[in-house]
Amino acid sequence: MLKGFSTILLKELKELMRDPKILIGMIVLPLIMFPVLGLVMGYAVETAQSEALKANLLIVNNDTENSVWTNNFLTYMNYSMNTVVVSGLTPQQVIEQGLLTQNNATMFLLVPEGFGANLTRHAEGDFNVTGSVTMYGVFNAGGGIFSGAGGSSVTYLVETFNRAVAPDMVNAAQSSIVKGQIQEGVDSSTLGSLMMTQAIALPLTIMIMLTYAMQIAATSVAMEKEEKTLETLLTTPVDRFAILMGKVASTIIVAGVAAVTVLIGYNYMLGSITSNISGAVGVNVDLVALGLVPSVGGYALLGVSLFFTLLSALALAVVMSAFSENVRGAQALVGYIYPLIFIPSMALMYLDFNSLPLAVQGIFYAIPYSHPIIASRAVVTGDYLTVILGIIYVAVFTIVIMYVASRLFATEKILTAKLAVGKKWSKKPNE
Repeated sequence: MLKGFSTILLKELKELMRDPKILIGMIVLPLIMFPVLGLVMGYAVETAQSEALKANLLIVNNDTENSVWTNNFLTYMNYSMNTVVVSGLTPQQVIEQGLLTQNNATMFLLVPEGFGANLTRHAEGDFNVTGSVTMYGVFNAGGGIFSGAGGSSVTYLVETFNRAVAPDMVNAAQSSIVKGQIQEGVDSSTLGSLMMTQAIALPLTIMIMLTYAMQIAATSVAMEKEEKTLETLLTTPVDRFAILMGKVASTIIVAGVAAVTVLIGYNYMLGSITSNISGAVGVNVDLVALGLVPSVGGYALLGVSLFFTLLSALALAVVMSAFSENVRGAQALVGYIYPLIFIPSMALMYLDFNSLPLAVQGIFYAIPYSHPIIASRAVVTGDYLTVILGIIYVAVFTIVIMYVASRLFATEKILTAKLAVGKKWSKKPNE
């Protein structure tokens, strides 16, 4: 082993472990953050399972012959799921009468006229004749990653019925109900899976953008403090508020460019999703008309939300870096904010926000960095009020942070401010 290596190694480890900013940011916070994310994932799975158990399958039986095969099929479906059977209705009538809501169902299965007769002919040897059913699933644009579990279970039941009686005896077609409109031949599960790319890509982009931007902003101020250039700048006849506004103006420009860049990439991603959906389901679906792609106004609101969120993050990074002595300390301090970015982003990838308890929704609303992700789903569903209120909240939060920054720059605290906990902990080894 290299001479003196173990001594240097122990020395460096002691210095790192004695620094509370590094200890908390690299060890304590991950120990808290990942269990919280685990609880979020567990809640998402538990919620999906609970909803699947409580939900009913609405069956519209329009086979008036009441044949043995039809009864056997309905009995098999009822044996595996909680079913509610109605008859003599068209798919549009089911929607107009609100039968899905009345029966706590998110999908219904249409058994057409002649279904039992076709199964009888198939059983008698005419294998060219099969029975066909159509499953209509409600597409929830704001649902979580497990929102399509119900549709998959019904498809699986039809497949197991075929294995129990005869291969390919019953064919199951898929259709979707999007905002009260029936889209024939469009599988809601496929649509949901493709749209899920949107719910994952944007939060990841926001996480990366915020973390890098905050590190850069914090490093800028901390480097000036470390190299004493900030002290020199503050002694010049330039107004201190002008110095702050210069930093803020550059931050605004960076935030604006970043927001526009994200929107361009987001628009391109949605265009790719649109083409993939058309290729996957084999039909042309006008996602804009269905409200599954943000309108021009929706894009504008999303851009404003991204802008204010990024601006508040950069302003907060500038304020926190003022309490550090060097660049490493500034980066460690900014790391304390990361759980407020990571947890909402990861959680909202997998959860249906509207199905969360009000207390949990309130927590997410209170975190400024949740609002761009909430806005990305709200603009798809047309809930612009939620986006506007989020923008107002983040703007107020940003103004408060900017006020704190202005007060900090107006005094000598910008040069002398330090976190007391770091100073206190650093003295302990010498005591």
